[in-house]
Amino acid sequence: MLRSLHNRSVMLMAVAMLAAACATTLVNSVWKDPSYQARPARIMVIGVAKNPLKRRLFEDEFVMQLKAHGTEAIASYAVLPDKKQDDQEAIAAKVKELGADTVLITRLVSKKTVKTYVPGTVYFPPPYYGTWPDYYGYGYRYLYSPGYIAEDEYAVIESNLYETGNDKLVWAASSETVMIESSQGLIKSYIGVMVKTMGEHRLLGK
Repeated sequence: MLRSLHNRSVMLMAVAMLAAACATTLVNSVWKDPSYQARPARIMVIGVAKNPLKRRLFEDEFVMQLKAHGTEAIASYAVLPDKKQDDQEAIAAKVKELGADTVLITRLVSKKTVKTYVPGTVYFPPPYYGTWPDYYGYGYRYLYSPGYIAEDEYAVIESNLYETGNDKLVWAASSETVMIESSQGLIKSYIGVMVKTMGEHRLLGK
């Protein structure tokens, strides 16, 4: 019975750890303009980043996932050089030239560290049944794992969707992503959640 309890505890801990690893992005808030009932036909994706490589990885992943959900998208870096990233007039001209009806702008707002106390756990190794004194002594002196403080670093990210006809904000989302993966893994995880959220708000597809 003790062995069964031990195995069950290990299994539950493994499931909990897997769930925590998958839930790397938490959406804090989402807003949509109730008067905006259209579905974007072509989205210009702009990742605000100083690192050109990260900007490309970010925009490419967003474009790929948006297209997979039935919405045409354009990576801004593919039509605008890095030196033009802060040129609003150049961006506006490209948006008009390429017929994008919306612009999706995403930026890293801040980073923060969250400390969480993880309580200790009682666990039982395989029991020893040699003699009752041995077994009793083992059962009396159960093993205890002390608690500890876990620190997780989060990236706070904003994504805003603007209608190009009037430059009006039509959808916005704020989220926190646990920085436990490589840059590419983190980007893919975050964008997957954002695209899913956009779909839930009827912003994707035909």
